[in-house]
Formats: sequence, C-alpha cells, structure tokens
Amino acid sequence: MATVLMQEMTWPAFADHMKRGTPVLVPVGATEQHGYHMPLGVDAYLPTAVSTGIAKAVGAIVAPTINYGYKSQPKMGGGPAFPGTTSFDASTLISAVRDVLRDLIRHGARKIAVINGHYENQMFTIEAIELVRRDAAMLGVTDLTIFRCEYWDFTRKDLLAKLFPAGFPGYDLEHAAILETSMMLHVRPDLVDMARLANDPPAKFPPYETFPVRDGWVPPSGVLSPAGTADAEKGRLLMENYVEDIGAALRKEFALA
Repeated sequence: MATVLMQEMTWPAFADHMKRGTPVLVPVGATEQHGYHMPLGVDAYLPTAVSTGIAKAVGAIVAPTINYGYKSQPKMGGGPAFPGTTSFDASTLISAVRDVLRDLIRHGARKIAVINGHYENQMFTIEAIELVRRDAAMLGVTDLTIFRCEYWDFTRKDLLAKLFPAGFPGYDLEHAAILETSMMLHVRPDLVDMARLANDPPAKFPPYETFPVRDGWVPPSGVLSPAGTADAEKGRLLMENYVEDIGAALRKEFALA
C-alpha cells in the first residue's frame, strides 16, 4: 500500500496527489511534559496517529507534524517549568502554521485539515487559518476549504461515560491522564512506562492565574488527573472513535465520495 505520509513520498507522487485534489491533513502538536510515565512528544504523536488513521480511511495524505506548540499552561499542561517543555511564542506558531498552509496551497492543495493535539494551540491555529485565507484570496484562490479541530472534541458521550464511570473531570485536567495514556498505550506502547505512573491526586486550580505561577498548583509529576485505569483497549476505542467521526466530518465538509 502506498504511504499516506507526505515526508515518505517523492515529489512527483505528491504532485500527483495535488492534481487529483487529495485532501492534506496537517497535525499540530507540542513538545511538553507528560508525567513520569510518558514522553515529551505525546501531543505530537497522538494527532499524527489520528491523522494517519483518517487519511487511510478517507483517501487523504498527512503533512509532516508541527512538533512545537504554544506555551504550556499550568491549568491544562502543567506549565513551562518542567524540563524539556519547549514552546513557540504565539506569533511564531501562527507564522509556522501559516507558512505551511500557504505552501501547501501554492502546490495545489484545496482541501486542508488542521488536526490539533495541544489544548493551548487552539486560537493560534485559527488565526493562522484566517491569515492564510487572506493570502490565498490575494493569489486568486477561490476554491479553498480549510477544516480545523481538536481531535478530542469528537469523543462520543457514551464512550466518555464508559471510560469515566465516576464522572469526566474535563479535557483540561485530562493532561497525561486516562485519555492520553490509553491512546499512547495503543499507538506507542514502547514509549509508556506504567510502572512509573505517579499517584498524585487531581490538580486543583483557583479561577485565576498568577505570574510567576505559584508553587503547589501542579502535582509534582505534572499529571493533572489520575491515570491508573488507562489501558490499550481504551486507547483503541478512542482511536476508532476519532478516525470514524472526524473522517465522517471531512467527507461531509470536503464533499468526498
């Protein structure tokens, strides 16, 4: 089977995809701490895996992942104090996404999906899309459709209820917890060490921020909610959910067969 990954293609193969109107998925992630038990690249590995599954299902290709994201925030990612967390300024992330999308458009892409894997990236990917639409209009491109999502927003309510019988704590507190750990156990089990999983209680944040961040707000491990019940089967269910439902949305918005 031919690869769906752009970086594994020759330029003539990529050009052929552009001539045929193949959609291009652009995963946007981050390099950010994910506790003692998972690597810094979780927010890049997961949207890449989701995008790859979707591309195989709908007949798309996957551009190289943008592996850095906007600055980690304590309430949703633990914050920048953890060694290894390496981030873009907002303007840099906007420029990076804008540049990638603009060149894809220049090469002929007219159906592009930005698949975000890092909570803090949301508004900056939107700004990049708004700017690149302006760029495209100035170049006379009138048939462009750009789709953008956070993959976790497609999690089905019945699946959440199954995975969290005691109640879902919210996507912000799920950093390095059950959802991400389960998905990593499914797609990259070689990078997860459950023996090192911390037993910290859930993080508790006040309804405000301070700068610098106060000590004690984030659990020492960086995990914001307990992940002890994570397993690969949960990860498989989540991945199937995202591939099926985001794929359906792309078929609709891109008018794919």
